[in-house]
Amino acid sequence: MTVKAAEASGPTLTYSKMRGMVAILIAFMKQRRMGLNDFIQKIATNSYACKHPEVQSILKISQPQEPELMNANPSPPPSPSQQINLGPSSNPHAKPSDFHFLKVIGKGSFGKVLLARHKAEEQFYAVKVLQKKAILKKKEEKHIMSERNVNVKHPFLVGLHFSFQTADKLYFVLDYINGGELFYHLQRERCFLEPRARFYAAEIASALGYLHSLNIVYRDLKPENILLDSQGHIVLTDFGLCKENIEHNGTTSTFCGTPEYLAPEVLHKQPYDRTVDWWCLGAVLYEMLYGLPPFYSRNTAEMYDNILNKPLQLKPNITNSARHLLEGLLQKDRTKRLGAKEDFMEIKNHIFFSPINWDDLINKKITPPFNPNVSGPSDLRHFDPEFTDEPVPNSIGQSPDSILITASVKEAAEAFLGFSYAPPVDSFL
Repeated sequence: MTVKAAEASGPTLTYSKMRGMVAILIAFMKQRRMGLNDFIQKIATNSYACKHPEVQSILKISQPQEPELMNANPSPPPSPSQQINLGPSSNPHAKPSDFHFLKVIGKGSFGKVLLARHKAEEQFYAVKVLQKKAILKKKEEKHIMSERNVNVKHPFLVGLHFSFQTADKLYFVLDYINGGELFYHLQRERCFLEPRARFYAAEIASALGYLHSLNIVYRDLKPENILLDSQGHIVLTDFGLCKENIEHNGTTSTFCGTPEYLAPEVLHKQPYDRTVDWWCLGAVLYEMLYGLPPFYSRNTAEMYDNILNKPLQLKPNITNSARHLLEGLLQKDRTKRLGAKEDFMEIKNHIFFSPINWDDLINKKITPPFNPNVSGPSDLRHFDPEFTDEPVPNSIGQSPDSILITASVKEAAEAFLGFSYAPPVDSFL
């Protein structure tokens, strides 16, 4: 193979070079696991980065345009007039004690994700538990509302079974998916062969196309948000940055996403549309084929400049159809990007996907190219031991004693009126 020949004829890998590569990989992984808010706060303290004109233009440090995303200062709980109502309380009787919380399987800015078994149903779920005070501190109520509201049924989207709250926490009861993050598998294998990358890209595109048909833009496609189920099918998760009510020609302008995957129009702070998702699909496909995002640099200012100005570079070890698809998806001008005219249909009909039978794909009749080989719900081999080795906090399964509820906890509770949710019985695809 071309790649092997190149490796064989290359220079000897010395110890110092290996150490350098490991340092780059560790820095890359740490940055990838940071949220955009924390990332912006970190870069804003770096004097060199802040002097770069592109970074100054993007961050607008002196005049932040997106206070809900950029403001790092703690804020008081909202007044009654600012309360976020997250819908009808269809399932107000659910409570933490309904579950056995077994293992920590993930962590985020506002809480943890745990493997849990429902005591009455004996069904396994992934339960995301978020701290209300942490959400209010960073003014992220609207994004939690988005995550709570996007509860659609699709084979390649994680399902929300129901949600409920206590005075100090929010609980999302989700499908339990234990085949591992796409990011985890890419770390282990460096890159995928083209047929495997095509299969994953097709299932991802199908999920994005379905969201677009509901006028929802996903906005945060990255390997960390792409899971594999126990058979090896794709499942998109984390709908916190979804934007609802975006019509076919509609736009939005909120600066959000993950640095490596930000489309040029987002960096330019221009209005953008659903084609940002097709840019992200191109970036993820490129990463699956080459091992790193297309414009990646350890220097963030340089990476942003690459996204905005550097031509797309494609190595010769991919087919012409893959090259043509990447050039279409990673078109810097969104009006010329693949998907700008007929959205998902343009992606679906591209020659790269000609081996895919889309009806069989949506019905999961195509055997995945990789099987995670999990033995059952308790098989945690594809989760990071950093999470699974952590003890489950006792407070996760408890509600605060009413005598101990402080004024701040009470205010936090009142900010999420109607969060509890149960889907109607006919909410299927």
